[in-house]
Amino acid sequence: MAEQDPRKKPRRGVAVLGAGMIAAVHRRAALLAGAEVTGVLASTPERSREVADQWRISTGYRDLAEVLDDERVEVVHVCTPNATHAEYAEAALRAGKHVICEKPLGVSVEQAGRMAALAEQSGLVATVPFVYRYHPIVRELRARVRSGELGDRLLLVHGSYLQDWMLSPDVSGWRVFPDSGGPSRAFADIGSHWCDLVEWITGDPFAELTAATSVAVPDRPGSGGPSFGGSGSGERVPVRTEDSATLLLRTGTGVLASATISQVAAGRKNRLWFELDGSGGSAVFDQERPESIWLGGADESRIVVRDSGTGSPEQRRLSQLPAGHAQGYAQCFEAFVADTYAAVDGAVPDGLPGFADGLRSARLVDAVLRSARDGSWTKVER
Repeated sequence: MAEQDPRKKPRRGVAVLGAGMIAAVHRRAALLAGAEVTGVLASTPERSREVADQWRISTGYRDLAEVLDDERVEVVHVCTPNATHAEYAEAALRAGKHVICEKPLGVSVEQAGRMAALAEQSGLVATVPFVYRYHPIVRELRARVRSGELGDRLLLVHGSYLQDWMLSPDVSGWRVFPDSGGPSRAFADIGSHWCDLVEWITGDPFAELTAATSVAVPDRPGSGGPSFGGSGSGERVPVRTEDSATLLLRTGTGVLASATISQVAAGRKNRLWFELDGSGGSAVFDQERPESIWLGGADESRIVVRDSGTGSPEQRRLSQLPAGHAQGYAQCFEAFVADTYAAVDGAVPDGLPGFADGLRSARLVDAVLRSARDGSWTKVER
């Protein structure tokens, strides 16, 4: 029998909890990062076996205990409904597994705080997919902002994150209901991405805000369909999570900002857009056109496109394809997962979002809900 080459490391074993759209994205990114998906845990043992067959993997787990007992599993991807994130991620960390947990990290500040503290105490890698940080041109924009290209100070920040997948009154899903999705929907789901991206690029966190929320469709089917457009079924029930939110914000240095968040904006599929107006120039990023940024000046404006051969080191690192060959969301997710695995191996990747960032997001969600309820400016807990 031939001896195993000691230089060949076994493939990293990962388990995926969840079997929906985002779980499939995690699976693809894990495979492209060189991992072995050892198994999947879905809503029932039968569903787990069905998805395992579809994914052509060996194991459809019966329950969480079986996942955590599997010695092949080094990293657990938590892609389940929001209300289960804390239970699953904490159990994985206590079992000595590294964790990638979908956001929101928890459905309350208390949950998210407990999870972040456990992750820090464990010494394990625990990350959250704020993957829009991984657009190469976003890295280029961040480097230019930090170098002072927009001037010595920011004057104004404004933007929106708009989708339309909840526009139909017949669309429903687990995100709609507080017991499975948490107390916030549109802001926790997509507004959290907008805030994370703007704060990460500028380095100037939001300190206070005032917010208003609205529900466009007062009742939806009680049983949900697939994410992003699936019609629900069953008796209609009242909707208690927001379809839209508008925010005025102020950063720690006093910069004013505004944001409009909606999942009922017809024709807008995934438009995360923001503008940074500085004392020496402006910049715009549009996630639906992720290969370029607009840079505005008093005398002229220009478009800067992603180029793997120029620009900041991080832009070049994350450019997987030559200029003119479009990269998008999938490549962002793949780079995020690859950086998480690199961190497991001891690297310190720039901009890798961890559970501390998930806690920060939970505090923003909490401030939005408190402000919308009280109708007042509200401090964001640090």
